[in-house]
Amino acid sequence: PTKSEFIRAKYQMLAFVHKLPCRDDDGVTAKDLSKQLHSSVRTGNLETCLRLLSLGAQANFFHPEKGTTPLHVAAKAGQVLQAELLVVYGADPGAPDVNGRTPIDYARQASQHELAERLVECQYELTDRLAFYLCGRKPDHKNGHYIIPQMADRVRPKCMSQSLDLSELAKAAKKKLQALSNHLFEELAMDVYDEVDRRENDAVWLTTQNHSTLVTERSAVPFLPVNPEYSATRNQGRQKLARFNAREFATLIIDILSEAKRRQQGKGLTSPTEVLDSSVHGPSDLDDQHDYDSVASDEDTDQ
Repeated sequence: PTKSEFIRAKYQMLAFVHKLPCRDDDGVTAKDLSKQLHSSVRTGNLETCLRLLSLGAQANFFHPEKGTTPLHVAAKAGQVLQAELLVVYGADPGAPDVNGRTPIDYARQASQHELAERLVECQYELTDRLAFYLCGRKPDHKNGHYIIPQMADRVRPKCMSQSLDLSELAKAAKKKLQALSNHLFEELAMDVYDEVDRRENDAVWLTTQNHSTLVTERSAVPFLPVNPEYSATRNQGRQKLARFNAREFATLIIDILSEAKRRQQGKGLTSPTEVLDSSVHGPSDLDDQHDYDSVASDEDTDQ
């Protein structure tokens, strides 16, 4: 128990990271640190930027005079490692500058094409992860940003042949998903992302049990553990995801992918100012041309 508490304090609560209070009445505020970060990312000095971030600098800080974020600066300067560091700390590759241009646009304009491709991958990390779980592949992002299987029963596990039953209950669930605010939808997508990781780790653990003499009982986590930073309601919802069978979970993922694409295109938003976080939204000018992946073709259906 003591070791477990120490690990949780160190890695989850970051209890041993030296942070400044960064209150408005402090000599050095979070805004000051963020402005220093904004200037530092154009160089290759990762240590300085890491220190500023650990002290409270904001990776998504919008410089009021420059009209850009630190990621815009790093992208323009071609600082790949700085960009990776900022993304780790939550920087949004799709954040617009004062003229509506994103860090991805800055990288392309600076002929930093590999960096631009990497930022696109970071931007769609969540939806790419969900698509890979279902289909075993990700979109190439040149021809489209989404792979959305049409039928949940034709994806993992393989060789299921029945089509997705769009019952009234399923349609009602879709409507509920569409009615969620962008913030709640983002949280749900993140929780499903975590559940995908849990299920895959669980599967790996079960396969290793058969070959290990050290394992005497099932040790895999049966559901997502409680996150103290989340509300009780959200933690309960996260744990309920473990109750979904394979088909139900695949159907939920398909609905989330479809809804993420719909919101990214700007359809049906409650207001034009609402946008999703970088994990589930992207530039509409790069949208794909196909709504569904060809998971089940006419040749695959029962003869």
